Amino acid sequence: MRSSNPVLSRRGFTSGAGGGVGGGGYAGFNTAPAGPAMGGNPYATNPYAADTYARQAAAGRPGAMTMDDVVSRTAITLGTVVVTAVLAWLALPVDEANLGKSYGIAFGAAIVALVLGLIQSFKRRPAPALIVAYAAFEGFFLGVLSNVVSTYIAPGVVVEAVLGTMAVFAGTLLAYRMRWIRVTRRFTRFVTAAAMGFLILMFVNLLFSLFTHGDGLGFRSGGLGIAFGIIGIVLGACFLALDFKQVEDGVAHGAPREESWLAAFGLTMTLVWIYLEVLRVLSILQSDN
Repeated sequence: MRSSNPVLSRRGFTSGAGGGVGGGGYAGFNTAPAGPAMGGNPYATNPYAADTYARQAAAGRPGAMTMDDVVSRTAITLGTVVVTAVLAWLALPVDEANLGKSYGIAFGAAIVALVLGLIQSFKRRPAPALIVAYAAFEGFFLGVLSNVVSTYIAPGVVVEAVLGTMAVFAGTLLAYRMRWIRVTRRFTRFVTAAAMGFLILMFVNLLFSLFTHGDGLGFRSGGLGIAFGIIGIVLGACFLALDFKQVEDGVAHGAPREESWLAAFGLTMTLVWIYLEVLRVLSILQSDN
């Protein structure tokens, strides 16, 4: 399983903790997904996927991932994000005299978080220390950014953004459990392509803003900024659905317990994405009033 997020690619679950039928080994990575014609799960190359009883046996093996594992690991990563965000908010002043320095430190933390995330994405196995470190640096960046936005742009918006992120998570989970959202191969390809286009536009906007010392293409203010932020929130919700699907498949197919760290890593990255987009939309709405 590869961490589910709008930037990094994905990989499926395979034989689980102790190896599969016809060959032992660790969960297979970067393997081609089994197609419907093979009776397999479209998101996993799994010898148990075609047999309900075999899937149940796989999930019940010692060392197999459970939903409790995913919940506990996600609580650790998200808790780390929250704690470091609060510490950064309190420790780094964002008054006019220190704003540049604090912004520089926050930008450095964001770069470190990005590098750690990329390192984990290319590792064959999850590294809990690396994932927790990513969450810590990401939280540090979010704490400074949120403090700046709340101080200079939209007071009180951070609480609203957190509540909005929770609402998106709960709504997406409900829609997924009710099967209003069906994660198919076509859905996955569409969401991935849309996210790549979104990221390219963000990068182009950043370049324009650096060279023009303004708002770039206008994605950070006004009606265009609101529309762009809403698209980002919708994309984040779609990636949450993909996260839920991978967690569901991992538990059903008896993925190794350590894979729950990758599930937590993916969920954390997606929720950070959604929070930033919600913060963007609410900040624009309040600043325009």
